[in-house]
Amino acid sequence: MSGLPRWAHGAVGLAVMLGVMEAVPRLGLVDRRFLPPASEILATLARELATAELWLALGETMRGWAIGLAIAFCAAVVLGVIIGTVPGLRAATHSTVEFLRPIPSVALIPLATLLFGASLGSTLLLVVYASFWQVLIQVLYGVADVDRVAYDTARSYGLSAWSRVRHLIWPTALPYVMTGLRLAAAVAFILAVTAELVIGGPGLGLSIQVAQSSGAVSTVYALVVLAGLVGIAVNSAVRLLERRVLAWHPSVRSEVPA
Repeated sequence: MSGLPRWAHGAVGLAVMLGVMEAVPRLGLVDRRFLPPASEILATLARELATAELWLALGETMRGWAIGLAIAFCAAVVLGVIIGTVPGLRAATHSTVEFLRPIPSVALIPLATLLFGASLGSTLLLVVYASFWQVLIQVLYGVADVDRVAYDTARSYGLSAWSRVRHLIWPTALPYVMTGLRLAAAVAFILAVTAELVIGGPGLGLSIQVAQSSGAVSTVYALVVLAGLVGIAVNSAVRLLERRVLAWHPSVRSEVPA
């Protein structure tokens, strides 16, 4: 198998997993009421994909994901550049960042429910909070990686703050920013589904909750599989964007086969 392309290895692993999921319930190793065969799950997923309700739910989830990620990304980039470039500000905010960053977003569910109820606002609160820190920390690392000699030289030659950010800080920090975006995109999708599942806001998470409460086990598995596929698509799309934005960077250019 060493001569197979990378996608083929993934296909083989997927086929093995589906084979195990098909065999285990059919052999009686696990009760089919709790783990339907893979063929039944995929058939249920195909039926669900033919319904408008599923696409509406998925659209709600992706709307919360996109809006929350955009808000978190813009806020984190702006604040990260300001904190990283203003003398003394990073040291002054270090303890606050280190205190707030480890707080799990799910711990904010009671607050989100109290403020917004089962609405898009609750999803946005959790998504923005979780995604914000992923980007902010990477931006701070990127700003700190700027060559101090080059920065001092640019300032001594009279470049404005905006020019220094545009021509020196941003190109240096951009690889870190894209890493933060990739991490935040995955976290944002997880929190969007989690918020809908726990709070009951409209979306894919609510569909999973309704299927579980009604005893439709195969539907639950089908929707979980769909969530996994969407997560893979989100990650692939962000990685593609990262390769396009950083096409000039050695870390990306080295990935292209000669």
